[in-house]
Amino acid sequence: MRTSILGGGLALLLALGSAIAAAPTDDERLLGGDPGGANWLSYGRDYGNQRFSPLTQISAGNVERLAPAWIYQSGVAATFQATPIVVDGVIYLSLPFSDVVALDGRSGRELWRYRHQRRTQALCCGPANRGVAVAYGKVFIGTVDARLVALDQESGKPVWDIPLVDELPTRTERTDQLASDDPLRGQKTTGATGVGANMAPLVHRGKVIIGITGVGYGLHLEGRRPDAPLGAVVGIAGQSQRAGFYAAFDAVSGRRLWQFDTTASQGWEGEFRTHTPDGAPLERDIARERADLAKAGDAWKRGGGSAWTTPALDAERGLLFVGVGNPSPQMDDTSRPGDNLYTVSIVALELETGAVRWHFQEVPHDMWGYDVASPAMLFDLPWQGRTLPALAQAGKTGWLYVLDRRDGRLLYRSEAFVPQSNLFRRPTPEGIVIAPGGGGGANWSPAALDPRTGLAYVAAMHLPMRYTVKEVAAQGDAPAVRYTAMEPVRGPTWGTLTAIDTRNQGRIRWQARTATPLIGGVLATAGNLVFTGEGDGHLAAYDAASGERLWQFNCGAGVNAPPISYEIDGQQYIAVAAGGNALFGYRQGDALMVFRLR
Repeated sequence: MRTSILGGGLALLLALGSAIAAAPTDDERLLGGDPGGANWLSYGRDYGNQRFSPLTQISAGNVERLAPAWIYQSGVAATFQATPIVVDGVIYLSLPFSDVVALDGRSGRELWRYRHQRRTQALCCGPANRGVAVAYGKVFIGTVDARLVALDQESGKPVWDIPLVDELPTRTERTDQLASDDPLRGQKTTGATGVGANMAPLVHRGKVIIGITGVGYGLHLEGRRPDAPLGAVVGIAGQSQRAGFYAAFDAVSGRRLWQFDTTASQGWEGEFRTHTPDGAPLERDIARERADLAKAGDAWKRGGGSAWTTPALDAERGLLFVGVGNPSPQMDDTSRPGDNLYTVSIVALELETGAVRWHFQEVPHDMWGYDVASPAMLFDLPWQGRTLPALAQAGKTGWLYVLDRRDGRLLYRSEAFVPQSNLFRRPTPEGIVIAPGGGGGANWSPAALDPRTGLAYVAAMHLPMRYTVKEVAAQGDAPAVRYTAMEPVRGPTWGTLTAIDTRNQGRIRWQARTATPLIGGVLATAGNLVFTGEGDGHLAAYDAASGERLWQFNCGAGVNAPPISYEIDGQQYIAVAAGGNALFGYRQGDALMVFRLR
């Protein structure tokens, strides 16, 4: 169903271009977050990443009449994770491999298309892109080959295109480094530690904020069994390349304004914590780590810490809240003693300078792949007789962490929203099964929050993993190699959609179980609905108060992207990308599905 900019489409583009010019997407408009709900102006709909639409036309009482309005097919069938941005009736959508299209929000007609010319075909982390930012007459995208590109909003033509890193590193992890009798040695590699960018940028006060991914990715292998399409992940001791970062760029010129490196040059080792900040014990060999610090004190330079998620912004306080990924090497900890700051942390940065205001490290010295991947959400929390500015983040660990966003103080963690077993146990030569595994819990999937009720809605997965440590003795000129592998285990897996009451110490209000692990994201609406997609192709709507499933539609490919809602001419729409997720074995596709009431 691809369409062209030619013919009538060009006339429509010119008309829409005039509308865009009449209502520029500036800081004032982005700060307002479009209270009427007609537009979806930024990744999380507002700077607080609440993903809550105030629209009510589609409601719990009539959602059974929801039906497709139109379908756009891009022709790129690959892992599809994008959040559409909607501005004045035009949808701006990033495609796999970092193409971008502008579509008429009424009909799906393609208005323009930017085709990204990659600088390399060797991608660290797959083809997925999670969205664009629209501001100041431009569309901004971070690309799979680690570039930041600004496009003209009306035509899609590049305005500037800059590299995020000086050069792309070559892959260092290889399967031939694994033990000769390890079945993983012969598996196909799907990705490895490298550099890319897939988060949707955030724009404010003339700055474009973006970070790089892949710096702690590890060796990703295809699944060995049909019932476990998610393959192993291997972290090889010493195999690390660089640190991650978030950076701010000038929206006019692309000039880099500041950079926050996600591993700390001073204090990388931290306090050698024996427990997480919320009190869970960590199985660490602190004596060995302290002894190794002298010879591995510069591990921070190659320490990983990917930027997987779009920051939240507290404009009043001038603070960005970023999530930082796991340390590198992934899981295997022998070459990185200490707490490995600021990996697996929520970090508050000053918008103007990138300086660290505070950090909260969910898991010091991570050995399990527990990235802070799901975006933080900002909200006002009634707390001990007053109202606090709060932040909530759904962790891979299976808890929702709620902090005071002024200073990073932990207020509480929620009840566990997925089963937990052997949490924070050390990987072993015999292998130990841990849940949640490195997939989560809550993975990169953005949660939603209804500010009227204080309910947070989290999409997550029960997907236990076996962690095994192996060592290969030195032979001839080949040095000894130690590595940690994480593999899915045989047994039941499922997804959970959970309503968590932030006003009641994180108690679970309700939980719906799904047939497949949930990866994609959540939309909540004032129509008392919660929408999420599944890998089996279903987009579903749930009653926001009870968790009862009220409606579903099979989109023909995995729905592994966050839904949104918008309005044109008094008609409310629900839109979601349906393109699956290769890592989880969910069917690939190329569609943007858009629904309205019939």
